[in-house]
Amino acid sequence: MSSDSAIINTVAEYYTETVAKHGATARGVDWSSDESQKLRFAQLGRIFEGGEVRASVLDYGSGWGALLEYIDTHFPALALQYTGYDIVPSMLDHARTRYPNRGSWAAALTNGEKFDYVLASGVLNVRQSHTDLEWWDYVVTTLIKFDSLATKGFAFNMLTSYSDQDKMRDYLYYANPGKVFELCKQRFSKQVALLHDYPLYEFTILVRK
Repeated sequence: MSSDSAIINTVAEYYTETVAKHGATARGVDWSSDESQKLRFAQLGRIFEGGEVRASVLDYGSGWGALLEYIDTHFPALALQYTGYDIVPSMLDHARTRYPNRGSWAAALTNGEKFDYVLASGVLNVRQSHTDLEWWDYVVTTLIKFDSLATKGFAFNMLTSYSDQDKMRDYLYYANPGKVFELCKQRFSKQVALLHDYPLYEFTILVRK
């Protein structure tokens, strides 16, 4: 069985290649377009609904920081303390260059560190050669981590098992949205939302505490 460290290493290698090839773009973090990336951010941003005026946010798997730009643009009244975390050094290099005076960027998280919210886009998709069982174990471990880091809630997206067969790729992981919802509902909070009504082959989960 693959360990989390082995999975993390394969994920890091994958995204090191994408950003080297495409730079600080949506393609650089393996999305097809800016439009689809922003649509994903719009779903994650619903975690802020309810009139937040100040929040600390951890962008888990931040890439080069596109989510920071989205939040600043679409939630201008939110006093945001932003931290971008990524396991790919070149991603963080791009982020620091692009936003030299905004946000903080980390290649590691301090034990016991807490944030109001954790947001994660695309970090649970690239299964590569790992089995579905190995990847599911990794998903569960990662969501437990999100729960431990977030004091008010967390949001993440995953590819859906309801995708059209001809669009599915064997190196990606397609999750059963009901199974993920049930896990979050039973383990993390009574306040869980499943968003599966936007035109991408994926779903978003919001967990509020």
